[in-house]
Amino acid sequence: MVRSATWMARDLATAARLQAAGMRRLESPDDFTTGSRRPVLAVPGVYETWRFMLPLVRLLHGGGHPVHVLPDLAHNSRPIADSAELVMGIVDRLDLEDVFVVAHSKGGLIGKYAMVRLDPAERITRMLAVATPFSGSRLATIAPSRALRAFRADDPITRLLVAEAEVNSRITSIYPAQDPLVPEGSELPGADNIRLPIGGHWSPLVHPTTLAVALALAADEPLR
Repeated sequence: MVRSATWMARDLATAARLQAAGMRRLESPDDFTTGSRRPVLAVPGVYETWRFMLPLVRLLHGGGHPVHVLPDLAHNSRPIADSAELVMGIVDRLDLEDVFVVAHSKGGLIGKYAMVRLDPAERITRMLAVATPFSGSRLATIAPSRALRAFRADDPITRLLVAEAEVNSRITSIYPAQDPLVPEGSELPGADNIRLPIGGHWSPLVHPTTLAVALALAADEPLR
């Protein structure tokens, strides 16, 4: 009980720091689009702007990857299918190939929907999903908004994504030992699953293992 409370306190503090960093607006989306290595798309979670992904965005851009942050998603409250259309719109407009998606929470559902329904040429070749409710969340049944209720296990999009397992081998799911928003966890059959020894929904975004895995996957290096 004490450990869980400590995890949750740290998680809320992490979320607050990410929110505060985003509000400072020191960087613009165009600041990260340079680089000669594999292109990256960063997709945030529900009610998050792209700036919640800044720790991963900065890291990957610093490693030579052009990172596209999708400001048109705004606070990412659109339906998953609509948001996936925005993701593939960037891929089409910029004529990107061999794309690596790094996503948080809902962003992983958006990424997987794009992979299974909108990307027959497999231009998205790999995704790292952090704390994504691949099987839904029972908390969504009591959620106050439509955007959150979309995470129900019986939601048509959730059921579709569960059934579409072929792309799972191209996904790495990294998630905490205890997630207060996704009690079911984020293990994805057929994917590379990495369970972190921490709790929280936002803390995994800045965990050293997440950062190391993101760099390795972006560079097509083996996970250690």
